[in-house]
Amino acid sequence: MKTLNSSRIVAGCLVGVAIATVIGIRLSGRVNPASKAAQKMLPGDSRLVVHEWGTFTSIAGRDGVALEWRPLNGSTDLPGFVHTIQEGAKGLRHPELKADLAATVRMETPVLYFYSDNEMDVSVKVDFPKGKITEWYPQARSVNTGIDWGRLRVMPGAAVNLPVDYKESHYYPARETDAAPIQVCATRGKSAQQEKFLFYRGVGTFGLPVSVQLKSEKVILKNLGKDEITHLIIFENRGGKLGYRLLDGFTGETTVERPPLDKNIESLLHDLKVMLVASGLYEKEATAMIKTWRNSWFEEGMRVFYILPRQATDAVLPVTIDPRPAELVRVLVGRTEVITPEMEKAVQKQISMLGDSSPEVREDAMQNIRRYGRFSEPILKRILENEENGLKRERIKELIESKATQTQ
Repeated sequence: MKTLNSSRIVAGCLVGVAIATVIGIRLSGRVNPASKAAQKMLPGDSRLVVHEWGTFTSIAGRDGVALEWRPLNGSTDLPGFVHTIQEGAKGLRHPELKADLAATVRMETPVLYFYSDNEMDVSVKVDFPKGKITEWYPQARSVNTGIDWGRLRVMPGAAVNLPVDYKESHYYPARETDAAPIQVCATRGKSAQQEKFLFYRGVGTFGLPVSVQLKSEKVILKNLGKDEITHLIIFENRGGKLGYRLLDGFTGETTVERPPLDKNIESLLHDLKVMLVASGLYEKEATAMIKTWRNSWFEEGMRVFYILPRQATDAVLPVTIDPRPAELVRVLVGRTEVITPEMEKAVQKQISMLGDSSPEVREDAMQNIRRYGRFSEPILKRILENEENGLKRERIKELIESKATQTQ
């Protein structure tokens, strides 16, 4: 990761893009004058357009309502330069605090993009009253039940110096858009930091507008809110075979069959991209979102994706931007994981093998349980509800309490 000396950083914050142009690295994804955003602006216009996408991940309980789980129970998929709640907490927080945070919803990778024809200063604050911010970049002035970046510089067409590290991450595809680079200026001894967006994540406990139940071969969906769910996808990957169903304009309650496993990933990606663009994202933003989450959205299992109504997003994550954008698009995708009978059966089998006399067999069983990652614990809790064998119940409780299912 490249760094800038403090004097140049301070100067850059005062005079804008001039210094950044001299010392930066030209971005291949710089603002294209022919882009959809730029076409809306006239020369000399200071019109500000802000777009946001992100995901609310939850796990459906037997009653369809989101279960409490520990969404941070596992290894991070973020670059080392991203800030976390662990920073500056020596002597104040137990090192396992982050993994211990229990909630019903994991807010994953909201990113805010900025588009303007001219340089401008913008202040940005996002409140999360029913949750806690856990990761973010660039550095912010204050972080807790919300995040306040203070004033930042929007620099269309600027050459900037973006941080990198050298491990694979979901983080980087979000840069592949025409959004203007931004710079959060140095404050309280902190160095200025540059990016193509504002990034944050968190965990919280709040109601989501869709309830999902799986009963036999039927999926029961309920819209718990007053607003229409404009787009919804029921997806399943079983043994590498894919299937999905699309629902538009969903209100009330409906029951549908599990999707037949007769589709391919290409048609799914096309339909998902159409859904995101129809919801207001630019094409490159929709592509970046899909690329960010492709590896986890479409892995083994059943899940329901839907676009949260704008009113629901604004209620959960009130945002304050000054000056007020001429256009503010917020596309938050609800992702509800469904624990299927096949998943429960597979984990139950591995639990039985944990009592085997062979260390190799036991270790193999543990690896197979860990393969479900952060969803292992909720699966174990579901199995525990109906397990009558005393020995197996104790074994399951030990797994949950010892966090033995954590991915490393």
